[in-house]
This record gives sequence, C-alpha cells and structure tokens, in this order.
Amino acid sequence: MGVGKTTIGRQLAKLLNYEFVDSDHEIEAKSGASIPWIFDVEGEEGFRQREQNMIDSLTQKSKIVLATGGGAVVKEENRRVLQDRGIVVYLKADVEELLRRTAHDKNRPLLQTDDPRGTLGALIAEREPWYLEVADIVFDTQRKNSSATANILLKQINKLD
Repeated sequence: MGVGKTTIGRQLAKLLNYEFVDSDHEIEAKSGASIPWIFDVEGEEGFRQREQNMIDSLTQKSKIVLATGGGAVVKEENRRVLQDRGIVVYLKADVEELLRRTAHDKNRPLLQTDDPRGTLGALIAEREPWYLEVADIVFDTQRKNSSATANILLKQINKLD
C-alpha cells in the first residue's frame, strides 16, 4: 500500500505501449462494489477469493502492466500465476514513507485501525518473504521520482527479456 504501484505502473505501461490494469479496480468494476464494502460484507477471505479469480484472469492477457493489491501474495495460487505468467516487480518503501503516503486515504480497509503504523509494519513483516519469493526485480521507491523509476524499471525489464 502506497509504494506507487498505480502511478509507476501507468508510466511503465506507457513506455512499453502496454495497457495498464489494476486488479483492485477490475474487482470493483466487475462486482459494482468498492473494496471497503467487499471487506465489510464478505470479510478479507471473500475479497481474497475475488482477487484470486481476477488475477488468474488478468495474468492470461498479454501486453499489460498489472498492479495487484499488496495482499495478493498471501495466496499461494496468486504467487504461482504471477511468477509463471509474467515479470514480477516488487516496489518497496519503509513504514514511515508508506504511512506518509497513505495517511489520508480512507479506501484502505486494512489501515482503518488505531495503529496504522503497527499494521503496516506487521503487513510488511508478513508479506515481504512472499514478495521476495516471486519478484524478478526489487525496487525501492522511497524518495524516487515516479517517471525516473519507470524508466529504470524498463531498463531492468529489458535486461530480463
């Protein structure tokens, strides 16, 4: 949450002449409901199942840059299809930077707590091993310009191809 997946993803897609797709936005469009509403009504497990189905569908497309929600890696099936079907970029930043970037965003259900700093720290500790497991590229977005980041990532992706 807050690492720049959407901003950097859009710029990278433009550089590649690919379509940019955000799995959370696709879930909202398909269901007609917001992510916070899905969490409230179906719980995290209900949302994660919708997310898994969407990621499976989207990763079968070609010429897209896909931004997934930060929790997509929780499900083993998501990690497998992401790793098998594309180049995975793990964008990261430290807790303080993420907190600064997400402080006023009410559309992040997991951060609607009394201790968002603690929640972010716990999420990173839980998920980072999975991010590292699937990532072809790891990039720290802290204090980096998104346009420059997209250009650097393009060079790194081209080296992998």
